[in-house]
Amino acid sequence: MSVHHHYWQGSFVGDEEAGRRLAELPAAVEAALAAELETETVLAACDALSTALCDADHPVHGRLAAHLPEGEDPAVLAELGTLLGRRELTRKLRRELGGTAPGRLNRADPRETVYEAWAPVGLVAHIAPGNAATVAPLSIVEGLLAGNVNILKTSSADTLLTQHLMAELAALDPSGALAARIVVLRFPSSRQEWLRLMCAPADAVAVWGGEGAVEGVAAHVPAGCRLVEWGHRISFAYLTADAWSDAVVLGALADDVCLHEQQACSSPQVVYLDTEDEGEVFAFAERFAAVLGARPPAVGAASAAEPDPAEAAELTTTELVARLEEHLGLTRVFAAPDGSWRVMADTRSPLTASPLHRSVWVKPLPRKRMIATLRPMRRYLQTAGIAGSPTDIAELSRTALAAGATRVTPVGAMLESYAGEPHDGVYALQRYSRRVAVQADPSLFATTACLDDLARPVVLPPPEGPLLGKEDVQEPARRLARADAELYFRSGGSTGAPALSVFSYDDYDTQMHAAARGLLAAGYDPVGDRTANLFYCGAMYGSFISFFSVLERLGGVQLPLSAGPDHRATAQALIDHGADTLFGMPSYLWQLLHAEADALRAYGGLRKVFYGGEHFTAEQQRTLRDTFGIEVIRSITYGSTDLGPLGYQCAESTGGVHHLHADLHTMEILDLAEDRPVAPGETGRLVFTTHARRGQHLGRYVIGDLGREVPGRCPCGRHAPRFELRGRTGDVMRVATYFLGHRRFLDLAGENGGHRGELQVRLDAADARERLTVRVERTGATDPERLREVFLAGYPELRSAVAERLLDLVVEAVDGASLDRSPTSGKLLAVVDTRR
Repeated sequence: MSVHHHYWQGSFVGDEEAGRRLAELPAAVEAALAAELETETVLAACDALSTALCDADHPVHGRLAAHLPEGEDPAVLAELGTLLGRRELTRKLRRELGGTAPGRLNRADPRETVYEAWAPVGLVAHIAPGNAATVAPLSIVEGLLAGNVNILKTSSADTLLTQHLMAELAALDPSGALAARIVVLRFPSSRQEWLRLMCAPADAVAVWGGEGAVEGVAAHVPAGCRLVEWGHRISFAYLTADAWSDAVVLGALADDVCLHEQQACSSPQVVYLDTEDEGEVFAFAERFAAVLGARPPAVGAASAAEPDPAEAAELTTTELVARLEEHLGLTRVFAAPDGSWRVMADTRSPLTASPLHRSVWVKPLPRKRMIATLRPMRRYLQTAGIAGSPTDIAELSRTALAAGATRVTPVGAMLESYAGEPHDGVYALQRYSRRVAVQADPSLFATTACLDDLARPVVLPPPEGPLLGKEDVQEPARRLARADAELYFRSGGSTGAPALSVFSYDDYDTQMHAAARGLLAAGYDPVGDRTANLFYCGAMYGSFISFFSVLERLGGVQLPLSAGPDHRATAQALIDHGADTLFGMPSYLWQLLHAEADALRAYGGLRKVFYGGEHFTAEQQRTLRDTFGIEVIRSITYGSTDLGPLGYQCAESTGGVHHLHADLHTMEILDLAEDRPVAPGETGRLVFTTHARRGQHLGRYVIGDLGREVPGRCPCGRHAPRFELRGRTGDVMRVATYFLGHRRFLDLAGENGGHRGELQVRLDAADARERLTVRVERTGATDPERLREVFLAGYPELRSAVAERLLDLVVEAVDGASLDRSPTSGKLLAVVDTRR
């Protein structure tokens, strides 16, 4: 019976089936590439696998531990889990490809209709090494992050760890997109026909190993295919006079030598001293030998790196030759009696590879000769561990890099790394990607920020888990790790006590770019518009700061005025600096425009208003157009302090209709009373799941807003879903046994009563019955009695409550300044309920 030790696009197969499928590999690759792979799909599956690998009691951990190489510490699975977590992978994506959705065709410069993205090369063939259990799966994950189809060869001596690890990863993606992009084969390098079939259709071939391994694969790499070599490298330490006499430095150097028994490319094989004095070289070697000899022998996984017969022969030969050259005065050898370590001092400077296993060369190399001595070996150089004064380190780092080293570290940290660090002088994700561009006609694409919005819908992992309320999100936010809690905002408090929201700067940057794209869709022109930012600022309120950031990313002209009480000074600044576009809260903009109506009408330069946090009624918008000549009035964004931007308007959007930021969130609309989806077109509670947040789980968050789905594709051509805002759950009032809505009062006042100002509902407990007071902003045409008749005629539930003497209805006209507002944001409080 055939052993199924190959994993092919979701299933395990035997040799015969794998051979048949290899012959048809080009067609399989084309079929897989025809389906889109969202980066979020990769991140979500990797993060779920990371959680399982870091939990020793998880069933996945147990299944994979059974496939570890003999003697391998199971802790390696937790190490792998850390590398696969969302935090590490998103940092890697940002550092290497500039963002967490690098495949989307966004504007390279918001002021131009040129779209750029990182596209997959297509098929990446990975030739994995046989001595590192985690390299193979991580190599495939890098290929997946770049969007490629991946076929990987493991050694015939390897266990099936990579195959089963990839199977577990693919199982965490219900869409099947990951499985379609993963093939893992296990066969010996002597099986050249399989190697040829792997490489023939490849667009990039990644090879891990020495020169022999690279040469053996290179013969099968077709012309035009990118050969990515992750070969063996040599690293060295360089010590100045102050450093080589420091016992702490010598201890740190010994740590670098002993960690992983010099098996890592970043392990020091040579120690260079900044001197020409041979006596100092010999003296240092003797002192360092004493430090190295005091180190305990390797234990655990490191002990498995004992030399094989060929390596043992090289160790013996190297030491014997060095001892023979002692008679010529060229060398001096200090070694353990049992051969467990050796320090070989050599008066000649050229780089010499070490036979490893705690074998170190010590050589003189004055800094003035560093480039000439090391540059001939530049293809093989990797890490330079430098010890000295800060000035020495700065100067020597530049010299080492010029000589060919690709990374410089402190001595004692040569084997350490950071997320997204370049490997051997390049970014892996860029080697597995192509930079692509589309130039578009500005007259057709002026409001298109992302070309993909017109091409296809975004498909993100479906939301899971229980519904979350504000407190469910607030409490975990207070306990966020410091690395994830870098920016603090408080909500405006218009529907309750101000709530705390916490962001990492990376998440904030992602959201500001999204808001910027939405603003372009709404008709903002970063080249022509001159914008006054009139949102409220201070008290940790985020609107002003956020839209400052948005304009910064758009490269738009900005007057950062903020909302202030001196309307005359604000209006004068608009006039003096030629502002034609206003950003702000409707209530503040309404007050400003009416307080300085004469001056602003005479100025006549205002053309656009982008508002947020509240809504302008249809009558108010008519006033802005007729009285002030404003041509474009649109929502600047729909969002919340907790979740960031959620929706945006396009040129075809009216009223409360928005497109979902579908690359950041998924949306559900649930029944008002039950946790089930509403029927298409019905109003329900808006529930959002955010996918692009680090350190916080914001899944199935009941935001407190009401809305309905807008069916069909938008005339603007975008695939992003549309929804219409229908008020807030807090704006629906339980009064005299009836449910009454603030938005209904607002619509009736504007559509049937001709009211163009603001409107607020106040609820009071009276002696005999409850009192509902509709407070409307006093304008020239305001008639409270007429509005009362409009409300009673157009609102049957209200009419019944009044007729049944359960409710007193009062309509009063007041100055706009006397309406109750949030002290933080200046936002009008739609409902003021004093009954509780």
